[in-house]
Amino acid sequence: MTVRTRFAPSPTGYLHVGGARTALYSWLHARKHGGAFILRIEDTDLARSTAESVNAILEGMTWLGMEYDEGPFYQTQRTEHYRAALDKLLKEGKAYHCYCSRERLEALRAGQMAHKEKPRYDHHCRDLKTPPSGVAPVVRFKNPLDGEVVVHDEIKGAVIFQNSELDDLIIARSDGSPTYNFTVAVDDWDMRVTHVIRGDDHLNNTPRQINILKALGATPPSYSHVPMILGNDGQRLSKRHGAVSVMQYREDGFLPEALLNYLVRLGWAHGDQEIFSLDEMIALFDIKNVNRSASAFNTEKLLWLNQHYIKTSAPAHVAHHLSWHMGRLGIDPAEGPELVEVVKALRERAKTLVEMAEASAIFYKDFNQYEESAVKHLTAQAAPPFSALREGLAGLAAWEPAAIHQLIADTAVAHGLTLGKLAQPLRVAVTGKAASPPIDVTVHLLGREKTRQRITRALAHIEKTAS
Repeated sequence: MTVRTRFAPSPTGYLHVGGARTALYSWLHARKHGGAFILRIEDTDLARSTAESVNAILEGMTWLGMEYDEGPFYQTQRTEHYRAALDKLLKEGKAYHCYCSRERLEALRAGQMAHKEKPRYDHHCRDLKTPPSGVAPVVRFKNPLDGEVVVHDEIKGAVIFQNSELDDLIIARSDGSPTYNFTVAVDDWDMRVTHVIRGDDHLNNTPRQINILKALGATPPSYSHVPMILGNDGQRLSKRHGAVSVMQYREDGFLPEALLNYLVRLGWAHGDQEIFSLDEMIALFDIKNVNRSASAFNTEKLLWLNQHYIKTSAPAHVAHHLSWHMGRLGIDPAEGPELVEVVKALRERAKTLVEMAEASAIFYKDFNQYEESAVKHLTAQAAPPFSALREGLAGLAAWEPAAIHQLIADTAVAHGLTLGKLAQPLRVAVTGKAASPPIDVTVHLLGREKTRQRITRALAHIEKTAS
C-alpha cells in the first residue's frame, strides 16, 4: 500500500498555525513512508470561501516549504464526482429523499429539546412510499440504525460511537449541492487517501464519514486526530494570544524552519531533543507518538528557536529571507554591502529578521539623528582622532576589517587613547547608536565613502555643540 495523506483546509481565512501543524504532520507521515501528500481546498462554503484565503493558504504552504505532490484540488470543481456517488447511494437504497419542511423539522427539534432528548431526525421520510409533489427534497444518508462505529485512532486509541446516536445526515441540499461530510468522504475515497491526520474537532465527523465510505464500498482510511493548540491561558489559541496566522510569523521575522521545528514539537517529542532538521523530522516522526492532550503555545520558546536558526543557518539562506524584510523598510539590498556579509555581522544579536533588518538599515541609508543616549560620546576630545581617521581611511589600501582595525588602533595610540575610547565615539559617529557589530566590521560594511561622510557629519556636530 502506498501511503497517501492530505491537508484539506477551508479557505475562509488565513492559514492558522494549528492548520499548519496538521499539514506538517500529514506531510511528514507521507515523506517518511515514501508516499504522496495531497492538498485539497474544501471550498464548498461559497458564502465564506474567498480567493484571498486560497492565496493565503498557498502562500503559507510555499513559505513553509511543504510541497504537495498532488493538487491543489478544489471541491467546487468536483461536482460530477459527488453527483455520481450520490446517484450510487440513492440507486442502492443507501440514501433517500427527504421532503420535510423547515417548519416540521424545527417543531420536531423543539419537542425533543422540551423532553430533554437529543435532537435528531425521526426517519419520517426514510421509507416514504408516496412523496409529495412540488417539493424540492434534500438527500439524507441512510445511517445504520444499530451497531457501532469503532474509530481506531492512531493517537487516541479506539473511540466507539453508537449508530443509534448518529443522525440520518443530509448529504445533498435541495438545490443538489453536496454537504461537508459527504464531500470529504467522497474525496478521501476518490483520492485513495490512506491516512487522515486532522484536528480532533473533526472526531465527531469521523463515524459519519466511515459509514458513508462503507456504503460506497470503500475501505475507510486510518484516522489520527491531533489535539488542539492552547494559548498560555489554557483557552483555544486565537488572535487574542498574539499571532496565529502563518504569514504573520513571516511578517514578525521568523524563519520558516524555526516555525516548523516549533510546531513539530508542539505535541510530539523524540527524547529530549529540541532542534530538528527537516531530514530528522522525516526520519524520526511517528504519528502514534503524538500526545493525546492539548499543547500550549509558548512564543518565548519559538523566539529561542528562531534565534538559533538565525545564528546557525547558512548566511545565504538567512539573507534570502532577510531581503524581503529589507524591502518592507524601503531598502534595496543591492544598494549597499552584500546582504550575506551583513547577516554574518548581525546574526549573533538578532532574535528575529525584523530586528536584523532594522539593525541593517544603517548600512544602506543614512540615519536622521543620533540616539539621545549615544550622542554624549561625541565630545571635543574625539575631533582630532576623527580628523586623522578620516584621512587615514581615504588612503587605506586594503578595505578589509583587519586593516581597518589596525588603523583605528594606531590612531587611538597616536592620540593617547585606548582602542575603546576611540571605537565607541566612532561607532556613534557612523551609526548614530551606541551599539553595533565590532567597529572594524561596521566600518567595513559601511564602505569607505559612507564612513568618511558620517565622520565629517560628526565633526560638524562636535563643532556646533562646542560653539
